[in-house]
Amino acid sequence: MAEQSRPPIVTILGHVDHGKTTLLDFIRKSSVAAREHGGITQHIGAYQVTHNSKFITFIDTPGHAAFEKMRSRGANVADIAILVVAVDDGLMPQTIEAIKHIQAAKVPMIVAVNKIDLPGIDKNISLTKIKKQLSDHGINLEEYGGDTPLIPLSAKTGDGVDKLLEMILLVAEMHEIKGDPGLSAAGVVIESNLDKFKGPVATILIKNGTLKKGDQIMIGGVKGKIRGMFDSLGKSLDQAGPSVPAEVLGLEGVPQVGAVLGELAEVKEAEEIRSLVDRLKQGDIKTLKVVIKADKQGSLEAIQDSLDKFNEEVKVIDYVFAGTGDIGEENIKLAATVGAIVIGFNVKVVPTAQKLAENEHVLIRTYNIIYELLEDVEEVVNTLLEVGQLEEVLGKANIIAQFPHGKNERIAGCRMVEGIIAKGQKLRVMREGQNVGEVKLKSLKKVKEEVNKVEKGNDCGMLFDPIVDFQIGDIVESFRVI
Repeated sequence: MAEQSRPPIVTILGHVDHGKTTLLDFIRKSSVAAREHGGITQHIGAYQVTHNSKFITFIDTPGHAAFEKMRSRGANVADIAILVVAVDDGLMPQTIEAIKHIQAAKVPMIVAVNKIDLPGIDKNISLTKIKKQLSDHGINLEEYGGDTPLIPLSAKTGDGVDKLLEMILLVAEMHEIKGDPGLSAAGVVIESNLDKFKGPVATILIKNGTLKKGDQIMIGGVKGKIRGMFDSLGKSLDQAGPSVPAEVLGLEGVPQVGAVLGELAEVKEAEEIRSLVDRLKQGDIKTLKVVIKADKQGSLEAIQDSLDKFNEEVKVIDYVFAGTGDIGEENIKLAATVGAIVIGFNVKVVPTAQKLAENEHVLIRTYNIIYELLEDVEEVVNTLLEVGQLEEVLGKANIIAQFPHGKNERIAGCRMVEGIIAKGQKLRVMREGQNVGEVKLKSLKKVKEEVNKVEKGNDCGMLFDPIVDFQIGDIVESFRVI
């Protein structure tokens, strides 16, 4: 089955008390897609609504928690992020953190300015101030030639909510959000718990493919056979396709929020953090991402001024967040999401933050003497500048046959000889040690079934994109850049 448009998956982020929950509640009550089924709404972490006869899927977890866990585990679940800003408060600390999360996830953003119904507020003055604040944090609004829409609304009265839903559908159409129901299911756990009657229960948001009752699955190291699936109204489902959230029964244990299923699992490498350099994100220019907390604003500015000397020739330090006060859970969550280290000066680490850092493999360093801080960072930066790109081969297959496909394409009949080859990985075709071309998998089949990955000892058929002039005897390698 070919790719087709699927409902956009939307998450809502913003500062506490700015109306995220109120907005979700209004949308749910006014346009829950499945309300015609009857029944009592149950909380499964996500639900679908209809607007102009089109579906939209909302992740029903206001705040950053689920979004952070999904992002930090390498799964980009949301297609669109709504940033909620209260008209009377403007941008607040959690708003700024939310912006960082959205920018790190590289998903389209829509700004919803809430509480326009508040009495005594000069809406025009407040909106002008908020637009300036957004611009200061790198958000280019549509009205100034950018690509981020801004919708004033009231989550309490519903004024402007229809415009927000219309904008979501428009942004989804512009970004051509698609899925293929014919593939094996790929998705992410957005909620999970141990129910004393149902046993292990998880809500899986399907990003691509179709999950069916009776399917055997492995998700986050937990095995299971789907013996029951339910929507947010408790209605039994036989299958769940792209963008559909489903509560599933039949797992042998409780998977973590953010655990991934199917092809999305290939995005998540089992990385154990060994050193500072291991946390560096790869990019056109490698940078050391840092979250800095200091006891006073003056200390913070002094540290940044000292560290800026490393950025004189090329940007090697990226300040993800800088602020005052002790290191808390929100700092660790942000660092985990974007792959940063946390540096503290004359501050403490909140015990819950320390435990979270251990679970999320976030490195924290605290200092009381500024030159020790600078020496440590300098050592890491020098290592960063010296280390080149390393490659790790993940799997190999021998091309043992070829079959015509369509007008110009050929299917490579392969036998796996090492590791794993999976959709989404980087691939190259090698001939006598020479690189014939780098490709991606357009199709991967075992016997006649489309699969997401093949392992050592299996035969399979591969269809490459772009077309490459392979020969029998060539080797297909999957690899990643470290």
